[in-house]
Amino acid sequence: MAKVSHKNHKDIRIGTLASASSGVKYLEQIIPHGFESFQLTFWQTLAGINLKSFAKSVNALFDCCDASARPVISSLGVFGNPLIDAKNRKAWESAIDNAHLFGCDIVAGFAGALPGKSVPDAMPTFKKVFGALAKRAKAKGVRLAFENCDMDGTWNSCTTNIAHTPDAWTMMFDAVPGKNLGLCWEPCHQMYSLIDPIAQLREWAPKMFHIHGKDATVMWDVVEKYGIRSGRRIVDHRTPGFGDSNWADIISILRQNNFRGSIDIEGWHDPVYGGDLEMTGQVYGLQYLQACRGGEYINNPK
Repeated sequence: MAKVSHKNHKDIRIGTLASASSGVKYLEQIIPHGFESFQLTFWQTLAGINLKSFAKSVNALFDCCDASARPVISSLGVFGNPLIDAKNRKAWESAIDNAHLFGCDIVAGFAGALPGKSVPDAMPTFKKVFGALAKRAKAKGVRLAFENCDMDGTWNSCTTNIAHTPDAWTMMFDAVPGKNLGLCWEPCHQMYSLIDPIAQLREWAPKMFHIHGKDATVMWDVVEKYGIRSGRRIVDHRTPGFGDSNWADIISILRQNNFRGSIDIEGWHDPVYGGDLEMTGQVYGLQYLQACRGGEYINNPK
């Protein structure tokens, strides 16, 4: 892969997730905080949103921004269970067909699952569903990225998403090979499984298409005293800057692998910086990640 330009840090933008159902008004309110990109998210269906009209409104809003601070849409996120839900598959198809209207080439979401069945049990259905979606996406110049949330499922009894473990990723990418299939990754979900996200990132960086800015705090004192089956909470989801991960290392590894894309904060999970402190936490996370990216971009002397 050719080396990408780092000028103005636009190789890696820092942004946040925004529910499409909140509309353009939500984006208008938070753009002044300095978010550089947005993943627009949908739950299960498009909820009646006309993507062509929505894209027109979003682009008109962004066009009103100063050129140096104009944000981008990093990706469209369609979350549901496409292996069993025809309406969710239709949402994937519509997102793939219309991503270009938002200026992006990534559609992210869950890989789906057969509820109560194992990861291997779901693989034939995954191959059929995402074989077709990947072919459609390739024709449109779109990449598909799978989020790594387990949705309270396990290897032997999945719920909504099989793409929560490296062994599943290997099976998925073997079943549907192609350069346009990858991951929408975050350290938080792996830390819930007590996986070291840094070691994992070094191995899987070439498959990282989009990053969710969500961290975790592992309560190792609880794990060491009570184990992982006591029913006690052992991990908290955290906004970047409040969790255990070293995001300077994460960004360094991404840049060493020529990643070009966005880290979009997945808010509304932090047990401390939620409620009235939600946007306080998100803006702190934005500024923290910008600092981990290297701070203000400085031109080299000529």
